[in-house]
Amino acid sequence: MRHRIRKRPMSEINVVPYIDVMLVLLIIFMITAPLLSQGVKVDLPQAPSAPLPPNEKEPVIVNVDKDGNFFINYGENQDDPVAPSILVNRVSALLKYQPGIPVLVGGDTNVPYGQIIQLMTLLQKAGVPSVGMITDPPKK
Repeated sequence: MRHRIRKRPMSEINVVPYIDVMLVLLIIFMITAPLLSQGVKVDLPQAPSAPLPPNEKEPVIVNVDKDGNFFINYGENQDDPVAPSILVNRVSALLKYQPGIPVLVGGDTNVPYGQIIQLMTLLQKAGVPSVGMITDPPKK
């Protein structure tokens, strides 16, 4: 009679494929992390201010860069300048879709005061009831 020789189960895990996958993911994250920083470079003025209270709605942020171009954080191509008429249309559509959404204005330190006033007038045309201003906290 033949005796069957039982093989004992292997209790070791081959970790080499897991290490390979981990290194590939690490390289992918290292390459894509710098690309995730989106937005327009705006040098905000520094002023002491209180942070906004926590709100369930993400605010609409409209920025003016040093060249006087307008940018909005909603819609496609957020890094591209927006024409004043398109800005009014987008903000008014957002207010119809989400009434009570906060609207914040960020302006570069070197932007002329007239550009900020023009932006505030455009937001008023869009039906924004109140506007908040974005600043950086002062450096100590």
